[in-house]
Amino acid sequence: MKKLGITLLAAIVGGVIAVGAFKLFENKQMDNMTLEERQNVYYANNPTGGITASTGNPDFTEAAAAVSPGVVHIQVTMSGRNSRGSGGGSPFDLFEEFFGVPQQRRGPSRPATASGSGVIISPDGYIVTNNHVVEEADKIEVMLTDKRKFEAKVIGRDANFDLALLKVTANDLPIVKFGNSDAVQIGEWVLAVGYPLGLQSTVTAGIISAKGRRIGILDEPQRGRGMAQEEQMISNAVESFLQTDAVINRGNSGGALVNARGELIGINSAIASPTGTYAGYGFAIPINLAKKIVEDFKEFGSVKRGYVGVTFTEISEALREEVGIDDINGLYVRDVVKGGAAEAAGIKSGDVLTKIEGKVIYGSPDLQEHVARLRPGDKINLTYKRDGKEKTVSVTLKGEEKKSAAEDAPSTASAKEIFNRLGASFVPAGDAKKRELGVKSGVVISQVHRGGIFEYFGVERGLVVTEINGQPVNNADEVEKALGKTQRDIVRVTGVPEKGSTVQFNVPLNY
Repeated sequence: MKKLGITLLAAIVGGVIAVGAFKLFENKQMDNMTLEERQNVYYANNPTGGITASTGNPDFTEAAAAVSPGVVHIQVTMSGRNSRGSGGGSPFDLFEEFFGVPQQRRGPSRPATASGSGVIISPDGYIVTNNHVVEEADKIEVMLTDKRKFEAKVIGRDANFDLALLKVTANDLPIVKFGNSDAVQIGEWVLAVGYPLGLQSTVTAGIISAKGRRIGILDEPQRGRGMAQEEQMISNAVESFLQTDAVINRGNSGGALVNARGELIGINSAIASPTGTYAGYGFAIPINLAKKIVEDFKEFGSVKRGYVGVTFTEISEALREEVGIDDINGLYVRDVVKGGAAEAAGIKSGDVLTKIEGKVIYGSPDLQEHVARLRPGDKINLTYKRDGKEKTVSVTLKGEEKKSAAEDAPSTASAKEIFNRLGASFVPAGDAKKRELGVKSGVVISQVHRGGIFEYFGVERGLVVTEINGQPVNNADEVEKALGKTQRDIVRVTGVPEKGSTVQFNVPLNY
C-alpha cells in the first residue's frame, strides 16, 4: 500500500512537472508566432462551439456575446498644444472628422481627452485600432467590458492606412476571431461593436452595402499638414473600405465590424455624414489588409510596403476622350517611376492596367489593396494593354523609404507615455548586426514619426540604441522599462549609427 502511495505521488509530481514544462515551452513558442498563429492556438484551447450564421429571422445574440468582451474602450490624453508644422488647425480636427469623441476642451496648459475603440487580437495584449485615435496621444488607457483598465504603448502606426497596433501588459485576454474579408458579400448581415458617443459597449446591426470604396478621407490629414498639390494627386493613402449601414458614430472608430458568425472582417474607421453623426454610411478597413499591416508593426515597428512604381488615373469618359482609348475599366498609367518595379517589367506610360492576378481592375482600390498586402520582393502578375493588345507580366515589388505622420508631445509622464511621445518604433537588433557593431545589446529605430521628440531633435531611423538611461535594451518592452528610469525629464540615450562610433546624447522631454 505504501509503495502504491509513493507511485501515485510520483505520478502526480511528474504530471505537474510535465504540464509546467509544456506551458513554458508553449509560452516560448508564442513569442515567435504571428498574430494569426496565436489566434489559432487560442481557439484550439478555447473552442467557441461553432457560431453559425443566422438564417430566417436574424439573431445575433451569440455573435454579440462572443465579440463584445474583445472590443475595448480607448481613452487618450493629449496636451493642449497646436501640432508643430501642421499649418494651423486644431489637434482635435482629426478626432472630430473621424468621430473619435473629444470630451473636453481646455486652455493650452491643460490636457484634453478623447476616446475611441479597439479590438483585442491576441490574448497577450495586442490591440488594433485606428491611427487617428492615438496619433495625438500622450497617454493611452484601455478599458475592457469587465472594467479592467490598462495603460498601452504604441507598437506601430501609419496614417496612410489609418491603422495602429497597441500593446498592454496582460495575459489570457478575450480576443475577436479573424474572419475573411475577401469572402464578404454585399447584402451580408454584419455587426458593429464599439463605444460610440461616450456610451459603454454598444452593438448595432446592418448589412454590407458596398466593397472597395475609396472616399478620399485619408488624404485630408495630409492636405492639412501642407501637402503639395502634386503630392495629393499621388497620395500613398490606401482606401478600399467595406461600406455598411450598421449604425456607427463618433467613438466607434477602431472598433470591430464582424459577420454573423462573430468573425472580425473590418476595423470601423469613418462615416460619411453632412451632420457628423450617423447618416447611413459607415466605412471599415478590410481585416485581410489590416492583418498584414499590424503584423508589420509587430515585427518591424513600421509598414514594409511594396510598390509597383507607377502613377495612374482611373478611367473615365473625360480620360478616354483626352488620351484616345476605348477601355471602360482599368487604370491609365500616367508615369512610370525610374528604376521601379513596373519599369523593370516593361510597363510604360500610356499603358492601361487591366487585371491583377487575373482579376479585372475596376478602380484604384482593386490594385492598391492587393499590393498593400505584400512586401518588397513579393511578385504579382499584372496584365496591361498597349496598342489594343493585352500582355501579362510578373512584377517584383520594390520598397520605398517612407515616414508615417504622427505627433507626440512632451510632459512629465509614465514610462509608457514617454515611450509614445518619443515618436519612434523599435525592433530588436539581430545578432549579426550586434557583431558588426561590436555591441552586446541593441534595438534599431525602425521608424521616426513626424512631430515626435526624436524627430524634433534629429534622431534618425537606423540608429541602433544600445542603452537608455544606462540600461541595456534589446526589445520594445525593455525600452519602456528603461524609460521608467528617466530623471529630471531627460532621457539619456546611447547608440551606434549605421556607420560610425558610439554616440551619447540627452533628450529633454520639456522643450
